[in-house]
Amino acid sequence: MRNRSRWLPSQRRQRQLSYLMELSLIGMLFVGLDRGNGGIVINTGVALAVTQLPPILERDYEIPMDPRLTLWITTAVFLHAFGTVGLPGSTRTLYTDIWWWDHLTHALSASLVAAVGYATVRAFDEHSDGVHLPPKFISVFILLFVIAFGVLWEILEFVIALSAEAFGVDAVLTQYGLGDTMLDFVFNSIGAVIVALWGGAYLTDVSGAIRKRFESRAD
Repeated sequence: MRNRSRWLPSQRRQRQLSYLMELSLIGMLFVGLDRGNGGIVINTGVALAVTQLPPILERDYEIPMDPRLTLWITTAVFLHAFGTVGLPGSTRTLYTDIWWWDHLTHALSASLVAAVGYATVRAFDEHSDGVHLPPKFISVFILLFVIAFGVLWEILEFVIALSAEAFGVDAVLTQYGLGDTMLDFVFNSIGAVIVALWGGAYLTDVSGAIRKRFESRAD
């Protein structure tokens, strides 16, 4: 664990980076309001709400959220929101200007979904004496869980795009065609595989806290 940590910033620096991105999200929210762009406002607003989940989970549910996990979550939502805003002075977004931006954000977002699935299924496995889930099964479950979530997300994007077109407003989420959707699934799977391979190193404490909540409710 020490060897892995030396490649990461210090915990103090991780907290500072998370805080800086949260402040930047507030700035992007005002940019969206100034432009009258509903897509930017909604995406940055949702991103800000997600950044408040780690302290809520830690304070109200006693689920440990160390600075690495907080930075992971904050980075994923920040990059998505930043992609909808674009660079200062530009009328285009990073999603349209940088071909790999959408793939990067999909992989990061998918890794968060995979982390939720991994921590929950590990907690269930450890909580129930009558259930034993082999590591290979957990890996397959995570992959299928992320793929299923990705399908729902693409359907949501499609419905939002159709609704925006029908009402003549800007779409909050955008689809770029069948080829882009297929690539989204590929990078979703990459995010899932990363968590399946290395999730145990970073999500053990979270799984343990969820298991304790299962046990407290069973008592």
